Amino acid sequence: MKEKIEALRWELNQHNYLYYAENQPVISDFNYDMLMQELIELENKYPEYKDANSPSARVGDDRNVEFEQIKHKNPMLSLGNTYSKEELRDFDMRVKKLIDSEFRYVCELKFDGAAIGLTYKNGELQHAVTRGDGQRGDDVTANVRTIKSIPLKLRGNYPEEFEIRGEIFLSHRIFEQLNKEREKVGKTVFANPRNAASGSLKMLNSARVAQRELDCFLYYLLSDKLPYDSHYQNIMEAKTWGFKVSEHSQTAANIEEVFEYIAHWEREREKLPFDIDGIVVKVDSLRLQAELGFTAKSPRWAISYKFKAEQLTTELLSIDYQVGRTGSVTPVANLAPVLLAGTTVKRASLHNADQIELLDIRLGDYVYVEKGGEIIPKIVGVDKSLRKPDNQPISFIENCPECGTKLVREAGEANHYCPNETDCPPQIKGKIEHFISRKAMNIAAGEATVALLYEAGFLKNTGDLYRLTARQITGLERFAEKSAQNLIESIEKSKEVPFEKVLYALGIRYIGQTVAKKLVAHFASLQALQAANFEQLIEVDEIGEKVAQSLISYFENEENAALLQSLQAAGLQFEAVAKEEPKSLILSDLKFVVSGTFSLPRNEIKALIEQHGGKNLSAISKKTNYLISGEKTGASKLAKAQKLGVRIISEQEFLALLGGIGD
Repeated sequence: MKEKIEALRWELNQHNYLYYAENQPVISDFNYDMLMQELIELENKYPEYKDANSPSARVGDDRNVEFEQIKHKNPMLSLGNTYSKEELRDFDMRVKKLIDSEFRYVCELKFDGAAIGLTYKNGELQHAVTRGDGQRGDDVTANVRTIKSIPLKLRGNYPEEFEIRGEIFLSHRIFEQLNKEREKVGKTVFANPRNAASGSLKMLNSARVAQRELDCFLYYLLSDKLPYDSHYQNIMEAKTWGFKVSEHSQTAANIEEVFEYIAHWEREREKLPFDIDGIVVKVDSLRLQAELGFTAKSPRWAISYKFKAEQLTTELLSIDYQVGRTGSVTPVANLAPVLLAGTTVKRASLHNADQIELLDIRLGDYVYVEKGGEIIPKIVGVDKSLRKPDNQPISFIENCPECGTKLVREAGEANHYCPNETDCPPQIKGKIEHFISRKAMNIAAGEATVALLYEAGFLKNTGDLYRLTARQITGLERFAEKSAQNLIESIEKSKEVPFEKVLYALGIRYIGQTVAKKLVAHFASLQALQAANFEQLIEVDEIGEKVAQSLISYFENEENAALLQSLQAAGLQFEAVAKEEPKSLILSDLKFVVSGTFSLPRNEIKALIEQHGGKNLSAISKKTNYLISGEKTGASKLAKAQKLGVRIISEQEFLALLGGIGD
C-alpha cells in the first residue's frame, strides 16, 4: 500500500507542476480531485505513511495554531523605492561608480501581495516565513502548504538546501469571488487583493486558508550552491524544479532598456489577472550583487520603480492637528469621502506648515489626493479653478492642541514640535506604545490598553509598567483576572529583552533599530554610553552628529535620568550579552573593508577579523585602516582608498597580519 500512496503523490505532484509551472494541464479538475480524494482516504486508513509534504496538505487542517517566530538566515530587507526616471538614472550611476565591469539588469514585475521566504532541504519544503521585521517572521508553513502553486517536493537538479523568496497574492477573479461570498453573508468586503492575501496568510486555521485559493510567484534564490552567476538564469532554472516563475521577467543591457520595459507595463498592467504596483530592477550578476552589498535597510544592487499613484479630487472640509510620540505636530485634512485605490478616503496627510504654504491650500478648496505607497493618503495639489473667493488661507496653530504648550520649530526642521515631553498626553501614550511594541519590549498590550491604563492613572511613563500588579488592574474594562495576569507576566518577561532592543524602546530621537545595535556593539553598557562624549559617539561606524547630539541631550535631561534609574531598578537589560572572547587581539582597534572575491568565502574573512579583535565597516571612510582587496574589486573603491590614504592589502597580506608577520 505504501507504493500505491507514493505513486499517487508522484502523480498529483506532476499534475501540480504541469498546471502551475508549465501552464499545461493534462487532466480535468474533476479527475484531479478524484485522485486527491483517493490519496486522502488511503493516508487516513494508513496513518503510518503520512507525510507533511504530501499533496494532501493542500486541503489544510481545521485546527487553530498560533504562529511561532523564526529568525531569517539572511535578513529579509525591503527595496528602496523610486518614482521617476531621474531617480532610476541616479541608481544606475551609483551602480556604475561602484563596479567598473560590464553588467546587465533584470526587470521584474513588482507583485502587490505578501512577501514570503521558503526554505527547502533535500527537495522538500521545510518552513515558510513572513517578512516580519526583516530579521524574524511568522512561521506560516501550515498555511503555505495549502497553496497549490508552491511545490512541496521538488523535481530536477536542485541545491541540497536553499531559500527562495516570492510574493503570495490573490488573482482578480478569486478576489472578486471572495468578496461576493462575503457580501452574501453580511461580512465586510476586503479593500483590495493585497490586504486579502496578507490576512488570509495569517489565518489560524489552514483549512480556511485552503479555501481562499492563494497563489504565489517566486523571484529570488539564496544558496551557496546556485547553478549560475546570473540571477535571471537561476530563477528560470528554479522553474524546472517546480516553482511558479513570472513569464514577464527579462534582462536589460542598460538603463534605456529598463525604461522601455517600464513604459510597456505602465500601458499593459491593467490587462494582467493580478495586481502589480511597479517594476523591480536588479543587477543580474550575483558576484556583482555581493560586491555592491547592502545598506542597513536595502540592497544596493536593486531598486523598485513605483507606478504613478491614482489621483482624485475632493473637497477639503477641515484640518486636525495630531501630536506624535516625539512631539511632532502633523496637520491632517478631513475630506469629503472619495473612493481611491479600492478604499474610501476621508483623511489625508498635509505633512507640515511648509507643505501647506507651498501648495497654497485653503479651507473649502478642491484638492488632489493621492495614495501611492503610503498608508495615509496625501494631498499633492489644489484645483484652483474651483476655488471660491472667500476660501481662507490656513494659519498653522501656535499651541499644542492637546496640552496648550507653545509649539517650537527648530532651525533646519520642517515640523513644529510640542516641547512638553513629560505632560503632553499623546506623547506619553505614544512613548509607551513604542516601548511595548513587538520590535521593542514585545509586551502583549496595544494602543487601547495603554489608553485605558493611562486614563485610570496607572501609567505616566514607561517605568510605571513595572510597578503594575494584577490586583490593581483586575476589574478594569477588558481585564478579567486571567487577562490581568497575562499582562503582568508579559511585562515580567520583557525584562529578558536584550540591551539593543531596550535602547531602541526608549524612543530617543534618531535611534532606530540599526543605530541601537551599533551603539550597543560599541559601548556594551548603558553606563559606558552615558559617559561617552560627542567625539567618542561620532567615532562609532555610521553614527552622525544628529544622533550624537540627540543622545547627549537625552542623557542630560533629569527626568530621563530618573526614568533610566527606575528601569534599571526594575531589572531591564542595560548591558550587552558577553560576546565570545576573541582568539587574539592582533587586530585590536583596526577597521577593515573587505571587497572583491577571494580563495576564502568573504564572510569567513570578516569572521576572522572579528575573532582577532578587528571591526568590519560597510564602506570606506577616513576611519578605515585597511581595504582587503580581492579579484575584481571595484575601481571606485580602490580610488577612494588611495585618496583617503587607506592601506590596500591582499588576502595573503591579511593572513600574514594574523600570523603577526605584517606590520
